[in-house]
Amino acid sequence: MEYWLILLSIVIGTLSIHYLFKNYNFFKRHNVIHIPSVPILGSMTSVIFRRISMVDFICKLYNFNPDAKYFGCYATTMPIFLLRDPEIIKSILVKNFEAFPDRRGFSDLNDPLLVDNLFSLHGQKWRDVRALLSPSFTSSKMKMMFTLMSECAMDFANFLSTISVEKNDMDMKDAFTKYTTDVIATCAFGIKINSMKDPKNKFYVYGKEATNIFGIKSLFLMIFPTLGRIFNVKLISSYVTNFFKDIIRTTIATRDAENIIRPDMIQLMMDIRGKRERKELDIDDMAAQAFIFSFASLETTSTTISFVAHEIATNPDVQVKLRQEIDQILEESNGQVTFEIINQFQYLDAIIKETLRLYPAIILERVCDETYELPPALPDEKPFTMKKGMTVWIPAYAIHHDAKYYDDPEKFRPERFLDSKMYHNSPCYMPFGLGPRMCIANRFAMLEVKVLLFHLLARCELKPCAKTMFPIKFSKTSRMTPENGFWLNVQRRSDMNPVFESTLIKGIINS
Repeated sequence: MEYWLILLSIVIGTLSIHYLFKNYNFFKRHNVIHIPSVPILGSMTSVIFRRISMVDFICKLYNFNPDAKYFGCYATTMPIFLLRDPEIIKSILVKNFEAFPDRRGFSDLNDPLLVDNLFSLHGQKWRDVRALLSPSFTSSKMKMMFTLMSECAMDFANFLSTISVEKNDMDMKDAFTKYTTDVIATCAFGIKINSMKDPKNKFYVYGKEATNIFGIKSLFLMIFPTLGRIFNVKLISSYVTNFFKDIIRTTIATRDAENIIRPDMIQLMMDIRGKRERKELDIDDMAAQAFIFSFASLETTSTTISFVAHEIATNPDVQVKLRQEIDQILEESNGQVTFEIINQFQYLDAIIKETLRLYPAIILERVCDETYELPPALPDEKPFTMKKGMTVWIPAYAIHHDAKYYDDPEKFRPERFLDSKMYHNSPCYMPFGLGPRMCIANRFAMLEVKVLLFHLLARCELKPCAKTMFPIKFSKTSRMTPENGFWLNVQRRSDMNPVFESTLIKGIINS
């Protein structure tokens, strides 16, 4: 028996060593320019041991060889092609999308909410679900959701404009997460909540827990996805998963029984029942799609709003100009703001776009699905033929900060987006990605941000406080936040537009 245990240990050890080291010399074997790395941890040692933020790490990689169109690096044990050339990027994301149609996403995990959603789906299933959900984000649907968003934004701004002076230094990320929670609850799940007044509601508490999935466990699953599946390792607790599924199940049952129709995502998924040739979405599928919008809104959108607020507060000239635009449009509209009017805010739109340039997704990822030839990385190099399963990273943050593409790239300058279409569909500006796989909810997110900022800046003034970090240094322990968070001072405007103020007072009295 003892000999069998020894033999088994040798076999397991041999297989483990082969698994961990099989790709270690991948780039050297193929004569591809690459960044030196160490076994197992790859090029990410400094990130894993939290000596550098992920943002600074990607920028460091990007500048490894400024003349190369691409080069290799290792994300732990996985070889990654890091792309620098805009033409190659556009080719992969747009022109040759069929060769790179998928992300890795969370497809290797055991969490249904993470595996079965649009972000992680592959192949035909992704195409089916994308086609199903796309009608959720047409202009007509956005117009209906605008009303739901406005209610959440008014509740949020009213709360902030009435808090006591002692509490007006705030962690803005926490506050904006409550707003985005309320929006996604009403627009995706059909639930009305007010997380500023009730921060202990389950939707907010469980939503925050579900988005806090990046840590040692996620790193383990990145290195050992097969072991994660074998031992059924999950990033999201079962009670959180069951909570979201129960919401979907209960909502559908209630609407069917009482013939309720509501302009939200659940309604759209309900409406296609019995109308499609392919298999319709079951409860797990519906929960996964609704969850990914919750995940994106709670984390990505709230972070974007936090960065916008930070830039507005630390650039007083920008804030004055924005308030002037808000007040002027309020005068012209007699204090009423509709879906059409909110889209007339040109300077607000430019502020958001410039913020998304400064603080986009750190990287975009695509997985090769069919043979594709990369041109030579340098004039004296040879082309490289990518094969199925190989992965590319597009360093969006680093490209957005490259002086080759943007004048004075570190400066917040919204004017660069006024009356300019030069960045439309440009591979040098991709806050929502590019091509068929770009964020399906980008218009939803932009509207969500605009509605909130309008109501907030119409009522309040944002100022730096003692805890405000300027310039920003990114945290080494989280994906993309300042080291000490997003702290600002929020004060009620003393010069609030009188027409708008009168409209607010009437609304409060009527409610």
